[in-house]
Amino acid sequence: MRVLEKAPAKINLSLDVLHKRKDGYHEVQMIMTTIDLADHIELTELEENEIRIMSHNRFVPDDHRNLAYQAAKVLKERYNIQKGVSISITKSIPVAAGLAGGSSDAAATLRGLNRLWNLGLTLHELAEIGAAIGSDVSFCIYGGTAIATGRGEKIQLIDPPPHCWVILAKPTIGVSTADVYRNLNLKSVAHPNVDAMVQAIKDKSYTGICENLGNVLEDVTLKMYPEVAMIKDQMKRFGADAVLMSGSGPTVFGFVQYESKIHRVYNGLRGFCDQVFAVRMLGDCQDLD
Repeated sequence: MRVLEKAPAKINLSLDVLHKRKDGYHEVQMIMTTIDLADHIELTELEENEIRIMSHNRFVPDDHRNLAYQAAKVLKERYNIQKGVSISITKSIPVAAGLAGGSSDAAATLRGLNRLWNLGLTLHELAEIGAAIGSDVSFCIYGGTAIATGRGEKIQLIDPPPHCWVILAKPTIGVSTADVYRNLNLKSVAHPNVDAMVQAIKDKSYTGICENLGNVLEDVTLKMYPEVAMIKDQMKRFGADAVLMSGSGPTVFGFVQYESKIHRVYNGLRGFCDQVFAVRMLGDCQDLD
């Protein structure tokens, strides 16, 4: 038996860090939404009681470091599954990009194995399991648009934003999320207005969303990695309506409302960056059908 699942990327419309918690994590308040850039997961049942990861991307680990592997392991152990599974990951989301590619692969694996093994779990139950795997996995279980709090695992679904085009550009560098958080000084940051973003989404105001984009980690990453700052400046110069870094970076995204402007922004960025994508906003929640 074989099950296919789509694993969409996410972007942060707003990312605020409130304080450092006693458990070492940071308390966050984020608004995330899915976009039409996705990995594809193929799950095939094995008679051998093992988990196999297959990917043609050399940056994707094929062992316990892979979040999809961890997702399968958790389900096998929790529900005493004595069969194995082959997990084939076809990557479209850049690796280590601030777009939750690994987390979305894990979430898709949980949803797919729920069907493959007839576990009958709800999205809420899958999201609770996903929280133990990674902070973004719970959101990726649901997809759509949501306010995420705690360390990112507490999810409140909200209405999707108005549809628009999203241009993404990822430089050929890796960003250490741990280093970014380590260099974050909460006493001197400008916190984004999360409530204003929620209202703009509720009002379906494209202008309001563009005006209230914010990421408290952005200034830290821009200082540590000048390449990210350069891409952000170029994206603005080529005409994106609003520009922001996603997560801890290094991917930068820009909004374009009208299709006539896409090619100018996209082609301009291709001169500076190999990994450039023009996709639509998704913003709609997953279901189990």
